[in-house]
This record gives sequence, C-alpha cells and structure tokens, in this order.
Amino acid sequence: MSDNTLRCALVYRLESSGDPVLLAKYDHESAYEDRNSSYADAVGMVVGSDPPGPVSEEGVVGGFKVVQSDMHQIVYGSDSEGLCIAVITGLKYPSRTAIQMLTDLYTPYSEQFGLQAKSGTTNALTKKSKKVLSDYCKKYDDSTKVDKASALNTKVEEVKVQMQDNIATMLKNTEQAENLAERSNQLNEQANVQKKSKDLRKQMRCKNIKMTIILTTLVVGVLLVILVPLIMKAKKAAGGRRLLRGTLLEEWDQIMN
Repeated sequence: MSDNTLRCALVYRLESSGDPVLLAKYDHESAYEDRNSSYADAVGMVVGSDPPGPVSEEGVVGGFKVVQSDMHQIVYGSDSEGLCIAVITGLKYPSRTAIQMLTDLYTPYSEQFGLQAKSGTTNALTKKSKKVLSDYCKKYDDSTKVDKASALNTKVEEVKVQMQDNIATMLKNTEQAENLAERSNQLNEQANVQKKSKDLRKQMRCKNIKMTIILTTLVVGVLLVILVPLIMKAKKAAGGRRLLRGTLLEEWDQIMN
C-alpha cells in the first residue's frame, strides 16, 4: 500500500509509566475503523516504545519521529506536558508535510482541549475533537496543495512519466523505422539478385551465340577445306575428259576425211 494517502489522526497523553492514553482518533480514510479496530493501540505501542524527543519550550509541539512499515508510516510529536499528536499516512506522503500538519493542528487543539487532555480517559475526546481533526485532515489530504516541494515533486513525476512515454514512443518509432529499413534492404537485395540473374542469363545467351557462331565457322571452314580440293579436282578431271573427247573427235574427223 505504497501511496500518498492521509489515513487518520490520533491524540495521546504520554504517561510517566510509558503507556500512552488514547484520547481521540479520527479515521479520515474510513478504512481502519472497519478492517482493524486495534490500529490506535498499535500506534500507541509505537509511541510508547519510542516516545517523541524532549521539548523544553512550552506551548509548542516537537520531538517529531517518523516510523515506517511495509504498508504505511507513523509521524508523531508532543509538547512539554505530554500532549502527543500522531498521523498515519501512506509511504509516499511527505513526512515533512505530516510534521507541518501536526504543528498547524497543535495550536487550536491544545487551546480547545488542552485542559481536558491532562485528565481525559480513553477516547474521551474522540467525539468532541472530531471536527477539528476532520478539518485539518481535509486541509492536508492533498499534500501538493499545502507543500510547494510536494507540488514540485508531483510536477517532476508528471514530467518523468511524460518523458518516459515520449521515450517509449520514440523507441517504438525507431523500431518500426529499423524494421522498414531492414525490409527495404531485403527488397533491394531481392532486386539485386533478380538483376544479377537477368544479367547472368543475358551473358549466357551471348556466350551461346558466340559458341554457335564459332562452331558454325569451324564447320564451314572444315567443309571448305575438304570440299574445295575435291571440287577443283573434279573440275580438272571434267576438263581433261572434254579435251580427250575433243581430240578423239578431231582424229575421227581426219580419219573420215
């Protein structure tokens, strides 16, 4: 229960025996009265085991002490005649504000009930002093309204929360930008792979065309090397036959003539 709630106010009379007498209590949060009726006794044990520091000046409250537990804190002080005022708050409620409340409350309370407090029995002033305790609890319920430092801390906390939200948003945007950049790089790599694939296919086609041309040239060359001599030889043979036939025809004509 770590919060800044003002829970309740209590008034004790410190006895020389060491056991304080509960004179009045006001449950400002309306939580302890139903859930834990012994909270006033618990605070009385704390005050009795560790009483406020000595106060030499009359008519003032002092010797303040702050005792914290896992759930709340108790702030209390007393005057020189043993009138002790205490408050229970959440752990985040500023102890300096609680001390300020006790100091502010002490004067009207001691003026109205100081004499009765010296001889009052247990809970004798609970109903009588309910209004004054209620008024001061309401006044100090929101510590930021009576404590400039608390108000400043509240603003600082608000700024911190806003900054944390802004940082979280920036990190989220950065992450999204990184994801987009990564996706863009992947697309670029895919485009480069496709381009290289096209270039490779084009190079292979060019190589295939070159090889076809070279093979065709070689085949034509080989054919020319083989066929040209044969053609020339055939032409010479054909010319020889024509010459022989012409000679034979001439000789035959001479014979006949």
